[in-house]
Amino acid sequence: MNRDPFKEYIKQSEPDRRSRGYAWHTAIGLQAVDGLKPSKYLIDTAIQNIEGNITIEEAQKIIDSYYEAKPRAFDEDRTEEADKVSARIAGLLAEKAFSFSSNEYIGIHRKLFQGIYNHAGKIRDYNITKKEWVLDGATVLYGSASELRATLEYDLELEKNFSYKGLSMDDIIRHLAVFISRLWQIHIFGEGNTRATAVFFIKYLRNLGFDATNDIFAENAWYFRNSLVRANYNNLKEGIYETTEYLETFLRNLLLDEQNELSNRKLHIYVKSANQKPDIRRQNPDIDGQNPDIEASKATIDLPEQFQMILESFSKRTISHVQKLYENYGSQTVFGRSDVVELLGIQKSSSSELLKKMLQSGIIVKVSGYGKGKYRFTGI
Repeated sequence: MNRDPFKEYIKQSEPDRRSRGYAWHTAIGLQAVDGLKPSKYLIDTAIQNIEGNITIEEAQKIIDSYYEAKPRAFDEDRTEEADKVSARIAGLLAEKAFSFSSNEYIGIHRKLFQGIYNHAGKIRDYNITKKEWVLDGATVLYGSASELRATLEYDLELEKNFSYKGLSMDDIIRHLAVFISRLWQIHIFGEGNTRATAVFFIKYLRNLGFDATNDIFAENAWYFRNSLVRANYNNLKEGIYETTEYLETFLRNLLLDEQNELSNRKLHIYVKSANQKPDIRRQNPDIDGQNPDIEASKATIDLPEQFQMILESFSKRTISHVQKLYENYGSQTVFGRSDVVELLGIQKSSSSELLKKMLQSGIIVKVSGYGKGKYRFTGI
């Protein structure tokens, strides 16, 4: 979405609209952690609920009926998942009931992904790894499949018995950062861990007396996930240590209404060879003069932030090509190889290579119904 239709709702003084606007804004924003983008139909339905024309239950039924009526096709960009999960998150955030327990946590996952994942609400029985952009392709060490339930219950029991009495707000935020990073690191489900954890955490924060009804989760969901990754990654040989500092910064904005910069680039680790220390200059490409190629390219890019992060590993020529394509086709227009050849004035082979690189990087997705070899920007 280029224009945020929910901004005004969460700023309004009318409590019900503000509450509903926050719930939908957060629900839709959280889809970005898995690179998903809800449809315009979902957004229009959400606004109907915010305005009070329909209930949240009616909104969920409308979305379900919408997809039941549509011809079944391979949903390459997972829009159906984004729409249904957004509506379900909005419903859960509208509920006041909450139980701080493993059953609640698992139940949230089941409610969010029932009918979408076969493993909705089920603890995974296999080990996983995930390549992370923020770790330069490395992975966090997630919980062992044989110990997941026991680890989850142990962490929740520790938190349940923890006393916040007498702690400063700095200490409270630091403790919350450690708690949520450990809970997420278990990664008890096969997919959907970050979204389920975020919903559980928001409801827990309310249980602790925090309002947290601002736009921080909605607008910085990708930063939230990356900060969880950084809180659980060590590479001592490279001089890289797990840290909750980024997560604490996120929580300070969420809970204290501070305006700290939440820059994904500052979280990004560049791992060099095993015999070299990491290049600190490249860990923070925002530092003036430390990385002229990236700085020069950043100055000319007008693209969504997640695109810019991906493009940092591309040549300046490729970045220029992507920018020109985005300016002409945006996030909604379908285009193909011939369009790329005509617009950029490059050979067919170069056009195919560019499209392949963009597709593999997640910048574009294939679309059906327009003929063979058609794409559009993901609009993340």
